[in-house]
Amino acid sequence: MSTSDAFRVELGGAGAGPAAPGGLLDVLSLAAVVLDDGGRIVFWSPQAEELFGYSADEALGRFAGRLLVDEQHLDLVIELFARVMESGRSWAGGFPVKHKDGSTRLVEFRNMRLQDDRGDLYALGIATDQVTLRRVERDLALSLRLISQSPIGLGVMDTELRFVLVNPALEGMRGRPAQDRAGFIAGQPPPFLRGDSIESAMREVLATGVPQLNRFTVGHLPEEPGQERAWSVSFYRLEDPAGRVLGLATSVVDVTEQHRAATDAARARRRLALVADASVRIGTTLDLEQTARELAEVCVPEVADLATVDVLDSVLQGLRAPGVPTGPARFKALAVVAAYPTEATQAPDPLGALVQYGTDRLVTQCVNTASPVLRAKVTDQDLPRIARDEDAAALLAAAGVHSYLAVPLIARGEVIGVVGLMRAGNPASFDDDDVTLAGELAGRAAVCIDNARWYQSQRHAALTLQRNLLPNRPAKRPGLGIAHRYEPAGATSEIGGDWFDVIPLPGDKTALIIGDVMGSGIEAAATMGQLRTATRTLAQLDLEPAQVLCYLDQATAGMDHTFTTCVYAVYDPHDQQCRISMAGHMPPVLMRPGRPPELLDLPTGAPLGVGGVPFHTTRLDLSPADQLVLYTDGLVETRGQSLDDRFEVLLSLLSGPHRDLEDTCDLLLRELRRPEDHDDVALLIARLEAEPPTAPVDRMGTTR
Repeated sequence: MSTSDAFRVELGGAGAGPAAPGGLLDVLSLAAVVLDDGGRIVFWSPQAEELFGYSADEALGRFAGRLLVDEQHLDLVIELFARVMESGRSWAGGFPVKHKDGSTRLVEFRNMRLQDDRGDLYALGIATDQVTLRRVERDLALSLRLISQSPIGLGVMDTELRFVLVNPALEGMRGRPAQDRAGFIAGQPPPFLRGDSIESAMREVLATGVPQLNRFTVGHLPEEPGQERAWSVSFYRLEDPAGRVLGLATSVVDVTEQHRAATDAARARRRLALVADASVRIGTTLDLEQTARELAEVCVPEVADLATVDVLDSVLQGLRAPGVPTGPARFKALAVVAAYPTEATQAPDPLGALVQYGTDRLVTQCVNTASPVLRAKVTDQDLPRIARDEDAAALLAAAGVHSYLAVPLIARGEVIGVVGLMRAGNPASFDDDDVTLAGELAGRAAVCIDNARWYQSQRHAALTLQRNLLPNRPAKRPGLGIAHRYEPAGATSEIGGDWFDVIPLPGDKTALIIGDVMGSGIEAAATMGQLRTATRTLAQLDLEPAQVLCYLDQATAGMDHTFTTCVYAVYDPHDQQCRISMAGHMPPVLMRPGRPPELLDLPTGAPLGVGGVPFHTTRLDLSPADQLVLYTDGLVETRGQSLDDRFEVLLSLLSGPHRDLEDTCDLLLRELRRPEDHDDVALLIARLEAEPPTAPVDRMGTTR
């Protein structure tokens, strides 16, 4: 075997198959040249032919220095060659070389001495184009610098998705000690690159070559278990110039700050929307319990998992003292609302319960200081100061209540109660932002609750006054059966001035009156009381109904321009005649056996208080079992239906079979009234008895 053949076998590799092109050596196109100890070329690679221009036939056997080196550099080359061959030390550097085409090229050399098994010495030269080498070196240096100094986390994985390279930025994101690099590189990805969906995405990129960019993911690092972090992750497939898949590269950008900013902004928008929603949802009625429940429902689940609303009993009783409360506090429980079914709802006081708590209780501290009380992390010592008793504290503990906030309800500068907020299912603790939000909601709701409390107090006072002014069950009157009802408004309007009365008159006669003072509240009730007293006084004069209304009209004119409608009727059981007069009121209904009920067509007159309008008396001849139905407008006036339609309904209800008077009253109220009606109702029904009473005897002994 020749020397050149031996080198071919050694350099080519015995039995080695062809290498796939495209590697770094192919980019550099490394040329291999072997010289004997005399400096003659004994081996010439195809890359050498490409680099220098000479074919193997042209180069083999020739003195390398004279073939490739300019005359002026020949002595230096011979000296360097001799030094390598004598010392065995390698030499590297750039050198100008003559190309076959006559040009001069800068070539980067690596020269070293070789020795075969017979002890013969040779020189191996590895050469490449210096321009190409410098370009590759610059690219590599730039890549390494970018990778090592980039703030973006960069990593390389093999085709089995095991990390083989990470830069410092990614190293800092992995959540492992900085010195523990081996475990990470061996294949353990950082926590945010784990999971089936992430692995599926990486394998898809490996299979298709289509990168996945800016994949958003959130998670927690081991050393920051309570802090959510966010990353934007991209995956790219790595290939060599020949297209062979080398693995996967990933770039990771920590976008936690942007994520937190976006989260905070979204949270702020939600809370602003919640405050705006509270303005609409709280205070839809003047019902105290409903208003308190609306506040609790707004707080759940956006702010808390469980919300309670309690009002100071002293406020409900109208006993508010100036300044901030001190000492123990007595509360009335108005609302308990939970975000989901939980035993914690059994821990607060039952709705409507009145309880007194000492100054050690958190709700008492809240109202006494007029400031929020926050327990971000509820302890075992806190629970008894929150719950009503030990059993309730155990319920809160079992439900997982871990954070508590009490916020005072302050209306018009006075503390009226407290809203209590708890978190159990929501893992986040209450913070200062929650205190601010809860305070905003409580501030808006407190005025609504105080308005409802004030209205309830005023309504109760007016209702009490009106009921006290209305007659008790009238005594049985000669020749008459009587039934009556009074029903206050069922919705948010105040107590009105509706009233009725049954007045005994001389000669067994009976005066029947029903009226409606325009307006509402205590003023209307008080005016009604004045008119009722005046009517009773005038009735004793045994005047015609029109005269009574005329005097009442004059009396009403001095009552702050108050207008009143009424019907005044006097029934004489001896002649079975009724004299009746109206002052702008709804027409009575006359019911006669065997005939349909009818609205009496009477002169309407004007309401009392208008002044200067005459009133008329109409005489009605009645028969046994006839009925006269007197009522106020709250029975027939309603939204959405015309008055004529309502009169038709009234008459149809009265045209049914014979009923007891009390049953008739119940029927009319049941069928014509609705819970949301905004006016009160007075109803008076009189029925003639079958037999008139014996004629009365006057003081002289004559029968009249």
